[in-house]
Amino acid sequence: MEEKQFAGILNGAVPGEPVKKDENSRRGNWGNQIEFVLTSVGYAVGLGNVWRFPYLCYRNGGGAFMLPYFIMLVFCGIPLFFLELSFGQFASLGCLGVWKISPMFKGVGYGMMVVSTYIGIYYNVVICIAFYYFFLSMTNLLPWTYCNNPWNTPDCSGVVSSYQLNASLANATSSLVAGVSEVVNRTKRTSPSEEYWKHYVLNISDDIGNFGEVRLPILGCLAVSWAVVFLCLIRGVKSSGKVVYFTATFPYVVLTILFIRGITLDGAINGIKYYLTPQWQKVLDAKVWGDAASQIFYSLGCAWGGLITMASYNKFHNNCFRDSIIISITNCATSVYAGFVIFSILGFMAHHLNVPVSEVADHGPGLAFVAYPEALTLLPISPLWSLLFFFMLILLGLGTQFCLLETLVTAIVDEIGTDWIIKNKTVVTLSVAIAGFLLGVPLTTQAGIYWLLLMDNYAASFSLVIISCIMCICIMYIYGHRNYFKDVEMMLGFPPPLFFKVCWRFISPVIISFILIFTVIQYKPITYNDYVYPGWSLAIGFAMALSSVVCIPIYALYKISKSPGATFRERLKAACRAHPKWGPALQEHRTGRYAPMASEDTVEARPLKERDELKEEQKEKEKEKEKEEGKEKERKDEISLTIQGSNGSTNTHNNPNPSA
Repeated sequence: MEEKQFAGILNGAVPGEPVKKDENSRRGNWGNQIEFVLTSVGYAVGLGNVWRFPYLCYRNGGGAFMLPYFIMLVFCGIPLFFLELSFGQFASLGCLGVWKISPMFKGVGYGMMVVSTYIGIYYNVVICIAFYYFFLSMTNLLPWTYCNNPWNTPDCSGVVSSYQLNASLANATSSLVAGVSEVVNRTKRTSPSEEYWKHYVLNISDDIGNFGEVRLPILGCLAVSWAVVFLCLIRGVKSSGKVVYFTATFPYVVLTILFIRGITLDGAINGIKYYLTPQWQKVLDAKVWGDAASQIFYSLGCAWGGLITMASYNKFHNNCFRDSIIISITNCATSVYAGFVIFSILGFMAHHLNVPVSEVADHGPGLAFVAYPEALTLLPISPLWSLLFFFMLILLGLGTQFCLLETLVTAIVDEIGTDWIIKNKTVVTLSVAIAGFLLGVPLTTQAGIYWLLLMDNYAASFSLVIISCIMCICIMYIYGHRNYFKDVEMMLGFPPPLFFKVCWRFISPVIISFILIFTVIQYKPITYNDYVYPGWSLAIGFAMALSSVVCIPIYALYKISKSPGATFRERLKAACRAHPKWGPALQEHRTGRYAPMASEDTVEARPLKERDELKEEQKEKEKEKEKEEGKEKERKDEISLTIQGSNGSTNTHNNPNPSA
């Protein structure tokens, strides 16, 4: 008894109170709803909120961009988010298992797994570089502050006066004059942070095919990054749900600290004005709407499989409608807030250099590892601000990475589904983490940045749009919108609002199609600074993009060929029809049209002990039913004898055998 109480205390239970049990004891559930919301916020709020949205905003009309951005959020972002959450929560299955709804489309789940694999590989490399910069910031002087380092070129010119270091030299004055005249006469300035990034951190090669050597410091940080992700997921959502209390909330603390520091700097207001000043004429440009739709779609993490996976660990009657609105709005508000932080600092830097904000603004790795670090060197106690900034990037990245890894692990465990693999889920997590580390090693070479950007631009681009569109079509038109609306009502206790019904059936698929068309029309071959990618590398990029999409027709043809039926039409219908096991995972939730299937199907969804207990209960019910039928038969016999009696007597002892 004492051991149980002690174990309960270790699990966070209050002595004297009953320990909370998971609703689904086989798969487990979130410890509470806050853990799910924070995990989903951490998943949706990632590096793109910091290094892509602010850039898109100022490039597409500043404050005017907010209009199409929020319209796309309302008509596409939130409906798709709610659709995926409700999909995973209803079936309590990951991105593969949920396709019992229409087995022919299980290839969509495999496509989601492929996309999550690609993103998980390169995303953790970005996190590991943030780790590297974080460790390098633990110094009195940031190493990318000045140009007097072995890796610097003659084109380097720092924003901090170099005489601070050279004052002790005899020729300090002449060197300073020569340096100033060189900066004035130079047409293009190369910053020390850019040269530090290219020549020291990456030691970048001249071609994507020239791998060179593995950058051992980055490789070490990659090992650290994967180790952190594995340790946080060692007990699945039970452990990651506790970690997100910190990883999902602390970035907001850092953002607020950097925001307060940023707006107190000279020139910060100019940066914020540049970020927000509306250019209303751009609202009429289709490209602006395309960028808004794409940013909403990609930022929320739709079609990655992560939303379905995270929702599958919810309790069946959880209000995922409320959660989808909270998480989506939080994600977009974070993007806007991050823009103030970024552009206040960039405005300060532009003021210091006496150049337009557009010349220091950047996006992607260029912002995170070149422009922003350079701006930080201008601040007093610059290592402190650098530590905070890169710590924030690490936490933002980890929040997304947790869900990417859990998506793959859950899909594998649900698909195999044996008791052994469920008990040894940690082994699966470790195996996936080791595989992810090994596949990320090529990205730590001297050509790694080329491959990282290639994967970022192609692995999760138009393929996500296609996957999401097919998912909408399958649920709304193959499975049937009426069926799905009934499922949601059965789960939540109320039907989806009319607005969401219309969006799921018509508006969201149209917007997704628009994003796809926009992506194709606006396609430009990828470049990195002045480097133009060769044709063979672009072919690899398209192959990565198609590898996730091609899963859909290949699996569909396979499923049709294996389905029963004399004709192709019959096999097609059988392949599209919902699997008998589709529906709520637990027996107590299988009511209404799912009730007849409850006896055997949901027994399999329970642990061995519960499964045996359920079978015993069913046997007892069958025995009781047989007894009742026997009593009913005797009662009928008595009534029959009473009718047959000549004197109306109810005494049946005279004729014990009515058939005689």
